[in-house]
Amino acid sequence: MRKTLLFLFFLITSFANTSLFAQKITVNAKLDSTVMWIGSQANLTFQVSQQPNQRVLMPIFVDSIMGGLELVEPVKIDTSKSQDGHLLITQHYLVTAFKDSLLYIPSFPFVLNGDTVWSKSLSLKVVQPFKVDTASKSIADIKPILTPKFDWAGLFISILLVLLSLILLALLYYVLKKYFKKKPVLTENEIKLLQPAHVVALNLLDKIKQEKKWQQGREKDYHTELTDVIREYIERIFNITSMEMTSEEILDHLKSLRMEQKSTYLSLKQILQLADLVKFAKWNATPDEHELSLLNAYLFVNQTKIEEVVSLDELKKEEVNEL
Repeated sequence: MRKTLLFLFFLITSFANTSLFAQKITVNAKLDSTVMWIGSQANLTFQVSQQPNQRVLMPIFVDSIMGGLELVEPVKIDTSKSQDGHLLITQHYLVTAFKDSLLYIPSFPFVLNGDTVWSKSLSLKVVQPFKVDTASKSIADIKPILTPKFDWAGLFISILLVLLSLILLALLYYVLKKYFKKKPVLTENEIKLLQPAHVVALNLLDKIKQEKKWQQGREKDYHTELTDVIREYIERIFNITSMEMTSEEILDHLKSLRMEQKSTYLSLKQILQLADLVKFAKWNATPDEHELSLLNAYLFVNQTKIEEVVSLDELKKEEVNEL
């Protein structure tokens, strides 16, 4: 019976020691420097190693720490896990001091379930980097403001730069005014008006011929552009609003042309009628019909054009008058 009681006592004692050992925490305190100039900053760190399910009461500092250290920033707390499964809770303090002395940072308590673990004490040497004349007790006056010498060279350069800038601006204005006076800017429509109607029309027909839109399957675009060129030409030569008329109205206004130049009238009629069929009736014209419309357009312009001989000086005068 006695042996049994001794065995039970030994078992309970071993369990209690094991439980207490499992509940034990460790605390580490450190400074990243042992010497600091006045007004400089240092990092003070407290690190607690504990079990995940433990709750440790830690000291929290707000404005200053005992020993003459002042806080620069609020505490920052980091939590990480070590390889053995313990939690590492770290408090970071950024501190400073403004007194030339050796500061003593005492131990601080960390409490777990009524048991207290104390951090180790630390020391920090705060050094005054400047020599202070303590022998002289008189208060020195503020030194007078140093007045620099007047910079005559800089003033001369500034005036010279301003004068050069004004001269360059005046020259630029004169050149631009003279250039634009001699060479006015013309729009594309104004340039067309200065050229004879048949020259404009033939140039546009050459462009249509080079683009070959009907060979690309764009028959409607081809005939639209072709009739637009002819309509603009008719408007300038015969002085009728052909751009706003139907094909029948244009032909009706040019009845006199049918009497005087029948082949020319028939060429125009073929161009307008085939274009209407292609654009509105979706007529599938043959390649010969496409070519015939372009050929008749050249024929119509060449047979109705009005030759005008205008000298270069007259052309310049007309250009200025139009503006």
